[in-house]
Amino acid sequence: MNSLTQHTVKSFDDELHALTAKLAAMGGQAEQIIDQAVTALANDDLALASQVIADDALLDQAQREVDDMAISLLARRQPMAQDLREILSAIRISAELERVGDMGKNIAKRVVAMSGTNHPSKLYRGLQALSELARTQLKDVLDAYASRSVDRLAYLRDRDNQIDAMYTSLFRELLTYMMEDPRNISTCTHLLFCAKNIERIGDHATNVAEILYYIVTGQQLDHHRAKDDETHRVTGMPIA
Repeated sequence: MNSLTQHTVKSFDDELHALTAKLAAMGGQAEQIIDQAVTALANDDLALASQVIADDALLDQAQREVDDMAISLLARRQPMAQDLREILSAIRISAELERVGDMGKNIAKRVVAMSGTNHPSKLYRGLQALSELARTQLKDVLDAYASRSVDRLAYLRDRDNQIDAMYTSLFRELLTYMMEDPRNISTCTHLLFCAKNIERIGDHATNVAEILYYIVTGQQLDHHRAKDDETHRVTGMPIA
């Protein structure tokens, strides 16, 4: 390998590393947004909620930067095999992380909307448990991306079923509170939307796990996971 070729290969590797680092930073931003959004919800912290809403714009900008870097690499380097998968998947992962930020922003907006209303603490217990499970899912998937480890990806994908089941249980619980006391209807409606946003965070994290498996192996994970929302079965009245 001559010096020019060595320089070209090193330059390409450096650009790939920069793309990966940018994506990892996006993951950190997404985790922080979710942590702060749920904390703002639990503590009725309007200032923190406003910060989350503002920080989501930074995550949007980061997505645009990742996409620009990836497109530039595709145009200039014409990569093949795993390098090509890495770059194309960066675009997909950045979109998933941007949506995670949107979910956090939506929760923060609900904090603002509920400001000044009474929030019985018991209404938040299930929501906090759900958010902890979803945040763990996101963290574990991002750790796997950083290490390019596929050993636990099938498990992480299947664990999304736990998030879905907990969401359905919480949906039932909030409906019960609404039926027991009409004064809870407004707050519980907001919390139902928050719960759905948290459940979607788990879905986006699981999508990243599937993308990572493709990056490393060039194959898709076997057995397509179910993505149905089971809350339509709560009342016992199936929806067409």
